[in-house]
Amino acid sequence: MAKTRMTKQRKTIMRILKNTASHPTADTIYEEVKKEIPNISLGTVYRNLNLLEEMNEIMVINYTNAQSHYDGVTKNHYHFRCNNCGKVFDLDLDILDEDVDKYVEKNTNFQIDEHRLEFYGLCPACQK
Repeated sequence: MAKTRMTKQRKTIMRILKNTASHPTADTIYEEVKKEIPNISLGTVYRNLNLLEEMNEIMVINYTNAQSHYDGVTKNHYHFRCNNCGKVFDLDLDILDEDVDKYVEKNTNFQIDEHRLEFYGLCPACQK
């Protein structure tokens, strides 16, 4: 991919994603960006999110029958999605990273470049 200029819109989206742990949807990001760039369109936000993903600057978390969520952390890490409120949380489980890749390679004929492991259930707030 050719070098892509980091526009004001992309910088704003990146800052919003890097400064939150909430894994926002495109609509939520759009509402935040509009506070700084009032004339921005939702389409521009979507195009920039897609481009940032292609540039490996952000991670997209897709769930069946749900809006995509966006993550400013691109290093391999795990997520928990609450089945009740739909919020997405980071899980710090470093012990799994390399061990899972090595285990799968050792026990299959596949070469592993990366993996994604997600957990589902009830978050602490929804358990109450």
